[in-house]
Amino acid sequence: MSISADSTTHESVAAENAVPEPTPEEAAQLEQLYQDFEAGNLIPLWTEIADLMPMVPSPKAVPYVWRWNDLYPLAARAGDLVPVGRGGERRAIALANPGLAGTPYATPTLWAAIQYLGAHETAPEHRHSQNAFRFVVEGEGVWTVVNGDPVAMRRGDFLLTPGWNFHGHHNDTDQPMAWIDGLDIPFVHYADAGFFEFGTERVTDEATPHVSRSERLWAHPGLRPLSGLQDTVNSPIAAYRWEHTDAALREQLLLEDEGHPATVSQGHAAVRYTNPTTGGDVMPTIRAEFHRLRAGASTEAVREVGSSVWQVFEGRGTVVLNGESKVLEKGDLFVVPSWQEWSLHAESEFDLFRFSDAPIFERLNFNRTYIEGRNK
Repeated sequence: MSISADSTTHESVAAENAVPEPTPEEAAQLEQLYQDFEAGNLIPLWTEIADLMPMVPSPKAVPYVWRWNDLYPLAARAGDLVPVGRGGERRAIALANPGLAGTPYATPTLWAAIQYLGAHETAPEHRHSQNAFRFVVEGEGVWTVVNGDPVAMRRGDFLLTPGWNFHGHHNDTDQPMAWIDGLDIPFVHYADAGFFEFGTERVTDEATPHVSRSERLWAHPGLRPLSGLQDTVNSPIAAYRWEHTDAALREQLLLEDEGHPATVSQGHAAVRYTNPTTGGDVMPTIRAEFHRLRAGASTEAVREVGSSVWQVFEGRGTVVLNGESKVLEKGDLFVVPSWQEWSLHAESEFDLFRFSDAPIFERLNFNRTYIEGRNK
């Protein structure tokens, strides 16, 4: 659904419909009325409507960029000083949006963090209501074990840990590894829907298979096992491997070269990770995508209801956030709050991973999109 970005403020409407000033007697009565409201834990709508019902979304979260060259050294320092184990559970450092008053949230619905696991370390198993994923921008050597299924983590892989699945991580190498975690923690927290449970002290299976059991069963394009004909809320695929993502993007651009309309826009290929049992999103609260822009390509300027977090996987380019340009390089992360305008421009071939809260807003019919130049 699309909608115009233009709006009229509550203040201008109120000014057009201004009422006369109250008499001294009416003013005294109004003051007493408001005191009685406060004593009764009541708040009148007319004093709050501009905040509660703005003409367009007015998010507290702000567009922001975190630099990988700053994040990774800080995570490594934490690796030297902060142990992994029961209590803290994970050496994960959350991206805290400057507009959200010190909360560890990237947006009001999305949580993002860099997680760091040292050589031969194990993060113990646990489970929680919140849906989670991992995306690997560099490195390998860690296995995430999801409900007893060891899943290798390698560069470019997108890995799922849906809500209430036991999971832990073990590093079988002499080198540390870092990746980004994405969860719906803020949404679950505000909804008072969170549960948490400890699992084993290590992981239930410390094997290191090249391919997980879930992939052996489910990761065959267009083929669904007859043993799994019941649709599932979450995707049963534990890992979406980089070689398949890369091939899909490459073929879109090759088809564009051959004159077939296969890309999102000129020089812009993109894919969405999907649940093979439904064709929908991989998890009910999180959408994940991967975008590739040719050198010199740009996207249109867009505003969307709902928020997203992006990470540069490879290449160099620029993001324009509410008119402010930021140069981006490998590993950098940026956040786009609801209804904040964004666009991308690629200097070199530019690969980006994106996750968002779009499934929530689409199910509630709150989704709106405005593309500059199309909707006026």
